[in-house]
Amino acid sequence: MLPRNDVWKNALSNAVRDPAELLTLLALPRELLPAARRAAAAFPLRVPRGYLRQIEKGNPNDPLLRQVLPLGEELLTVEGFNRDPVGDGAATARPGLLHKYRGRVLLTLTGGCAIHCRYCFRRHFPYGEENPGRDGWQGVIDYLQHHPEVEELILSGGDPLLLDTPQLQRLSDKLRGVPHLKRLRLHSRLPLVLPERIDDELLTWLAALPWQRVVVTHANHAHELGEAQGAALTALKHAGVTLLNQSVLLRGVNDSVDTLHQLSERLFSHGVLPYYLHQLDRVSGAAHFEVSDERARALHRALQTTLPGYLVPRLVREVAGEKSKLPL
Repeated sequence: MLPRNDVWKNALSNAVRDPAELLTLLALPRELLPAARRAAAAFPLRVPRGYLRQIEKGNPNDPLLRQVLPLGEELLTVEGFNRDPVGDGAATARPGLLHKYRGRVLLTLTGGCAIHCRYCFRRHFPYGEENPGRDGWQGVIDYLQHHPEVEELILSGGDPLLLDTPQLQRLSDKLRGVPHLKRLRLHSRLPLVLPERIDDELLTWLAALPWQRVVVTHANHAHELGEAQGAALTALKHAGVTLLNQSVLLRGVNDSVDTLHQLSERLFSHGVLPYYLHQLDRVSGAAHFEVSDERARALHRALQTTLPGYLVPRLVREVAGEKSKLPL
């Protein structure tokens, strides 16, 4: 039997990367293949097989499928959509270290993800040039030590949990030398798309950290939260982690009151508090997912009438150069 820490690596290496295999596994029309291949050549397909098992076979409009299936619309040039919609480039303080907001900085640990969401706002991010670990994290540590106003470090990517736990341990050991750090926040899709990653080694590392620990998951639809995901989230809670979720409002995925309601309820049943509902970041290749601001506001108002206030995520947009997320 494989050691636990190899289970998730094995699942990751077996992710589906070929559009033809994706269509075959899900009994989808072969007419989708030429466009899927063209789009995947620009932004590769990657989907764990466990995630595929949550998709309804034969349904090209399945809300989980829409998040991962490459489409020809991704190759269209649409006015107002660009390669850096949230101003990551201008906010770069050190390679891979983004300082946009007072009191917190974001570290892109890796360009790797377990799943390639077709609306990803960092699908064009220059990860090869922005490698914060190239100098053994020393540039990051130096920056933090010279910025005492920074109390929270956000580990992002890509997905920070694609680093194995010993790598994360080496980084956290260095961070212990930053006296003003209070919180460590991880933005990760893996508890939902690769729940095998939440293993004993990772949980032991998280439980031993000296800071407040927050994991922000990214679920857009209740169907992403099955039994395995629930077990992973429960394990994180038991390790002393605060769990939040941020979603993206996506046309054809979750742009209905019932869908958003079910998502909030399912999240909270697993101990996760809905945090943000983002308007789509206008990245090149994702225009077909956009929901108008007018419809977004109407959905959010309706959601407020069906849920208690603590289960209604804040409807926001990130605007390059602003000092916070902007409420809509």
